[in-house]
Amino acid sequence: MAAQIMILNGPNLNFLGIREPHIYGRTTLKEIEASCQALADQLGVSISFHQSNMEGELVSLIQSAHGNADAMIINPAGYSFTSIALIDALKIFEGPKIELHISNIHARDELHRHSIISGACTAVICGLGPFGYLAALLAAVQNLGQLPGTIPTALHGLAATGKA
Repeated sequence: MAAQIMILNGPNLNFLGIREPHIYGRTTLKEIEASCQALADQLGVSISFHQSNMEGELVSLIQSAHGNADAMIINPAGYSFTSIALIDALKIFEGPKIELHISNIHARDELHRHSIISGACTAVICGLGPFGYLAALLAAVQNLGQLPGTIPTALHGLAATGKA
């Protein structure tokens, strides 16, 4: 059975391509979704792709993944630095959880430098731009042990530990 991967996007990411292109680039969220879907098709997995500006809606989506998704990728955006509610919801989900940031948050201003969400996630990817979504999708599928044989064997040989 194909793995189910939920991809969540937080506030203001619906304005990717327009909002601060010097930080986030000109790629839109729709273009990122299309790239993720194309890679998911190649990997033989199913994705659900969501964006919300509302913290409670993101919490509900995370809760809906319990028993329905095998792995989760989340770009919490501004909630990375403030949301205890997202942390608590993420702790409920038992599969791999990959936190994703388009920019390198560690090289940004003090306000955007420390994600409190990271402690509730299996892994963090940041600073790869929109390609980070594809890296996160590959990592999620690899972590589930479901990389197809069509993927280069070198990637299969890297064991995922899921441990800090």
